[in-house]
Amino acid sequence: MAGSRDATASATHALPIQLTVVVPTLNEVGNVEELLRRLAVALAGVEWEAMFVDDGSTDGTAELLTGIAQADRRVRLIRRVGRRGLSSAVVEGALASTSPVVAVIDADLQHDETVLPKMLAAIERDGKELAIGTRYSAEGSTGDWDAGRLRISQFATRLASPIMKTRLSDPMSGLFAVRRDVLLEAAPNLSSVGYKILLDLVASAHRPLAVVEIPYTFGTRQSGESKLDNMVALEYLELLLDKSVGRFIPVKLIQFGVIGGLGVGVQLALLYLGYDALQLPFRTAMIMAVIGAMTFNFTLNNVLTYRDRQLKGAKWLTGLLSFYLVCSVGAIGNVGIGSLVHQQLGGVALSGIAGAIVGSVWNYVASGWLTWTRR
Repeated sequence: MAGSRDATASATHALPIQLTVVVPTLNEVGNVEELLRRLAVALAGVEWEAMFVDDGSTDGTAELLTGIAQADRRVRLIRRVGRRGLSSAVVEGALASTSPVVAVIDADLQHDETVLPKMLAAIERDGKELAIGTRYSAEGSTGDWDAGRLRISQFATRLASPIMKTRLSDPMSGLFAVRRDVLLEAAPNLSSVGYKILLDLVASAHRPLAVVEIPYTFGTRQSGESKLDNMVALEYLELLLDKSVGRFIPVKLIQFGVIGGLGVGVQLALLYLGYDALQLPFRTAMIMAVIGAMTFNFTLNNVLTYRDRQLKGAKWLTGLLSFYLVCSVGAIGNVGIGSLVHQQLGGVALSGIAGAIVGSVWNYVASGWLTWTRR
């Protein structure tokens, strides 16, 4: 009993954590130990913890961190199953912390950890709500980026300007610190889409934030592979859409509609191929074209619109069959509503558009529930 009381007393008198550093990871086994070493040096004199959020690493990252955390109480680990995404990982890590200030840094060693004490001081001492590391200042630098990557980043920054309540020189930055209460205030409005959690934060906050920008030089990845791929651009556009029109129209519905429009083109092309080029009977060519268009729509929606619920293997086939069923019912609704509008109001264009809208909305809602349902 005496030993238990001593342990409780020791824990009670431990200094409170000043800073939680959230580190999203996915296959970063070669970097985490070096990152922790650098954090220990940079944050000497600061009561800190590192909150690693792992999205199903297969290279031993989570196992390595588990061993480290058992020996070092400053290291904590959240293992996520069936969920991925840097932004949502950051949000989960921040919500699991209790410190008054939360910082975010990548595990790939490309961010400069030595600016973290400046960020903490700006928030604790100077009363700032948000401190960001910027690559776009006189003292900052994008490092060894080529001209093409720099132009893309600058263009993305300009696209973000209309949705930002707080003006930032580098809203794409993944290195920043924020008061935890500010993040909690914005949390219900966060999209948690893609990689740009800082942009999501300043677009979701109810007001402009008191911010300071601290220059740093973007480094070079030392180990592992970059997580940037073609999906990053799509996720960025999704975030911009969500913060601009998402309150009126779901972003997935917009994506579903765009893919449906492409599907119309596929259907017409297949109809021409079957009827004119292959000389098939019109009914046969039409059936082939409709099935082809539905297959095209399903495949693209599976990869893009519902990639967070993407169907693979046997589930892909059952999902395709359920999508056929949903779209068949949608086609009946399309024809029925179109005919009703034509009877009541006349006008071929108006009737066709009304039927198409009803059919599309049905397909979107029903396929989200039946085909890409979350179980």
